[in-house]
Amino acid sequence: MRTVERILPLLERAGLERDEVLRVEGEGGLSFASGLGVEEVEALLRGEAPEPATADLVEERHRQVVSRILFLRRTRLKVSEDGSRNPYSLAEIAVGAGTSAQWLDKMIKNGRAPNLDHAAGIARFFGERIEFLVDPPAEALDRVLQQIHKNLLERTVERQEEDLRRLQDAGSAGQLRPELGVVGYATRALADVPEDTAQPIIALIESIARRSREERDRENRAGGAGG
Repeated sequence: MRTVERILPLLERAGLERDEVLRVEGEGGLSFASGLGVEEVEALLRGEAPEPATADLVEERHRQVVSRILFLRRTRLKVSEDGSRNPYSLAEIAVGAGTSAQWLDKMIKNGRAPNLDHAAGIARFFGERIEFLVDPPAEALDRVLQQIHKNLLERTVERQEEDLRRLQDAGSAGQLRPELGVVGYATRALADVPEDTAQPIIALIESIARRSREERDRENRAGGAGG
């Protein structure tokens, strides 16, 4: 997947391992976060499109939504006072959906997806957005990967700033050309990174540098007024 290609160059810069960030199984893994089965995620990561369970598109959408509701119930467990973890009852979920446990039970048994309002209520009950239930498999996984990519960009920017601060604190400021600036050094450091990955990092650094200049200007004006 294209988003994976954008993630990989950032892993080393963020000090992370691929198996750590793109872990498929377990709580917090790609399967858990996307609502897809482990084999389905692995197939998509290999660039394969899993075959739908049925050729009927409407029936397939219903099957997918019900399957992901059941996935949420299996994986988002209620923690009891004694520390045990158990699935929520249909009655508890139904409250979040604004319906009854009987209706929810019938819906699951019939394999018919709820309307959008009820689906949104169920997703919200489990702390998810409705996209979790309705996104096609490739979009569901890419939504998770996009968030990982965004987090890595932010982490990379933080590490870039730390590296520059360490250079300055170590007395290496003389090696830094003032006219180049933080953004210029970031651009040089990211020269070997694909443009569609490097540009968002540079844009973030520019934004941070701009805010920093604005804060310094405000402090200088306040100091001048006080003097």
